[in-house]
Amino acid sequence: MDYVQGKILTPEGFRTGYLGFENNTIIEAGKGNSPKKPICKGLIVPTFVNAHTHIGDSFIRKKDIALPKDVEELVAPPNGLKHKLLKEASEKEIVDGMKNSIDKMVESGVSVFCDFRENGIKGINQLKKALTNTNLSSIVLSRPVKMEYNKDEINVLLENSNGIGLSSISDWNYSELARIAGHVKKKGKVFAIHASERIREDIDLVLDLKPDLLIHMVKANKSDLEIVKDNDIPIAVCPRSNNFFGLKTDLELFKKVGVKLILGTDNAMINSPNILDEITFIKSKYKCFSVEELLDMVTYTARKALNHDSCILGLNQKADFIVLDEKTLRPLYISVC
Repeated sequence: MDYVQGKILTPEGFRTGYLGFENNTIIEAGKGNSPKKPICKGLIVPTFVNAHTHIGDSFIRKKDIALPKDVEELVAPPNGLKHKLLKEASEKEIVDGMKNSIDKMVESGVSVFCDFRENGIKGINQLKKALTNTNLSSIVLSRPVKMEYNKDEINVLLENSNGIGLSSISDWNYSELARIAGHVKKKGKVFAIHASERIREDIDLVLDLKPDLLIHMVKANKSDLEIVKDNDIPIAVCPRSNNFFGLKTDLELFKKVGVKLILGTDNAMINSPNILDEITFIKSKYKCFSVEELLDMVTYTARKALNHDSCILGLNQKADFIVLDEKTLRPLYISVC
């Protein structure tokens, strides 16, 4: 049996101790030092959750293209550069790009990711193909091919994905959005939407859609965030992506209000899907969160917010954990079942 030792992240915070494991199962969990020399020491945390990705555009990273640093010009559907390049790309090009991002997530300790999947059922099938022979769990939030409600298409999408993930109300005819959101809720699936990323949007209109998850909220004010908190809706923030577009997420305000925060890496054409890179960026730009709080956002809080299986580091549980260097947060050991 192997052992790891250090500060173990629990839902209540760090505790000092050790884990003994074999055959992908935690056999011992105790306080203090391990009974025999551990294979490594550090921060012991559950495997990570990347709460917001668009890995379909991964292939664009290999192209020699100067990406515009304007949200609408680059990513807004249906005419953003990303969507034009997706239409021009081959199936192999898109799937190979996805596989590359999936490999990078696995290598960095991500075991679950929530992807906003463009291109309707075709996009869902591309992601499923890319996930073949991997242990990575995906929460797939699909979207219709056209920016309109089609009952039959939404039924097909919901039969093959975890729900629907859309761009903001500023991009859509609101009545079409409302019909899609209502359909999703009737089916008991997840409805998520980008909100107040490049401009402040009417939070009442957003919440009338009854979203389970909001993305970004960069331009939201204190009142908007308080309403979101009162409705207990988690927000996935992606500060590196926002920074690329010259937008600054007011994480100090988010913390002051007390909204439920989880972290994502957003478009793979802009950023690596390594969630630790997001944490490192936040640590370098903000002083309002402790390492413990940031690691909780990508482990326990993220799993709860996305209704994914819990990952408790305790006796007879799966040995799904990572050991991080306490100073650099560099992974020293990754154990994934």
